[in-house]
Amino acid sequence: MSAVIKKFFITSMAMWIAPLAVLYGFYYGYIPGASQLSAENKTLISGFIAVISVNLVIGFYICMAMKESPASTAPQPDPNFLAEAKASINQSETAASSSTAAEQTSGKDTDQVKGKME
Repeated sequence: MSAVIKKFFITSMAMWIAPLAVLYGFYYGYIPGASQLSAENKTLISGFIAVISVNLVIGFYICMAMKESPASTAPQPDPNFLAEAKASINQSETAASSSTAAEQTSGKDTDQVKGKME
């Protein structure tokens, strides 16, 4: 889990640093040819490249996430939940079987009473 958080933190930092580096490079002329551009063009081009750099970082993060292997092959249910569910099923089966037996017994009694009345 800590590896995932570390990758997320590094990617988040890159999403801040990459566009700022592009804007800084254009503003101070570290990028070749940037000093020959007009102020408007310099602003537009540096903005577009900054946006593209963020999208590249996001794409890189998505690729890293897709290459990760899952932590476990199948999800495991909560043992407490399973125990409660089994107890509930057993309780309902016991109640159903006792009510069925009671219905059968009461059905025989009513048949005997009908037979005596006829």
